Amino acid sequence: MGAGSPVYFGRVCASVHKVREKRGNAMEALALERKAEQNRELRERLLQLKKERNAIILAHYYQRDEIQEVADFRGDSFLLAQKAAETDADVIVFCGVHFMGESAKILAPNKTVIIPDERAGCPMADMVNVDGLRKLKAQHPNAKVVTYINSSAEIKAETDICCTSANAVRVVNSVDADEIIWVPDKNLGHYVQQKTDKKMIIWEGYCNTHDMLTVKDVEEMKAKHPNAQFVVHPECRPEVVALGDFVGSTTAIIKHCKESDCQEFIVGTEDGTGYQLRLDSPGKTFHFATKYLVCPNMKVNNLKKLVKSLETMQPQIYVPEDVAAKARLSLERMLQVK
Repeated sequence: MGAGSPVYFGRVCASVHKVREKRGNAMEALALERKAEQNRELRERLLQLKKERNAIILAHYYQRDEIQEVADFRGDSFLLAQKAAETDADVIVFCGVHFMGESAKILAPNKTVIIPDERAGCPMADMVNVDGLRKLKAQHPNAKVVTYINSSAEIKAETDICCTSANAVRVVNSVDADEIIWVPDKNLGHYVQQKTDKKMIIWEGYCNTHDMLTVKDVEEMKAKHPNAQFVVHPECRPEVVALGDFVGSTTAIIKHCKESDCQEFIVGTEDGTGYQLRLDSPGKTFHFATKYLVCPNMKVNNLKKLVKSLETMQPQIYVPEDVAAKARLSLERMLQVK
């Protein structure tokens, strides 16, 4: 077999490919090692800064794993709002999206509230505006406004009471009115509507991430994993929620999966929830219903930005006092509902 034969050439190519593959694997391992070392250094710096600033770190369940790992409290919007209202810390670092930082500032006006990246917005919160809500209130003068916490401070200021997905049904049923203006999430509004006798006027907003999940996605996953339970967030489309073996807020989903005898789940909510699911239920298997259940706004925060925000104490959250005073009433009323 000569050096110019096809067989010889093929063997040479295969050998070169193996060398390149080994080199690539070595480089990847080195990059991961460097990343791990950087994260260790960042975590050490973070602990130092937290002590210096008397700071607390709140992280939503949809944050990156590296953020959730260093948080003092992980939770959904309701739990984190409670923690913001109760904390003795001087500084609150809110790892979530902008409206969450606003809620913390409203409930803790004397605290400094910072977020790692001010670009972390919420498209659903942007789908409702003050002028539109005021017009709707004028059309329904006897209605009370219930606003999902996923909303701006200005909208909360136009609101009678706020809610989260964890307490939405209880809040609506607690309101002393037969007619409810509900903003901004139509999917959660539809779910609540099935649980109350009140008339609901529902705003046409939605969560871009949850609304992306389709019946086809769920049916395909059920076919692949016939023994799995489908657990779903009520921000998903009504026809998707109807397929759920369990429907609930992020916290309720995590709790259900931990306590259930089932060992396998198809998850219909944002994929950051996987961190807490795996932590609470290490022996169980979780399949997210589609790879697109990722909130890009939640994921703009990372460990490096978190440390930098505490170093610079920027960007800070500010809410005008006249807006904050009105919005605070709607949030405090929510916290009082049992």
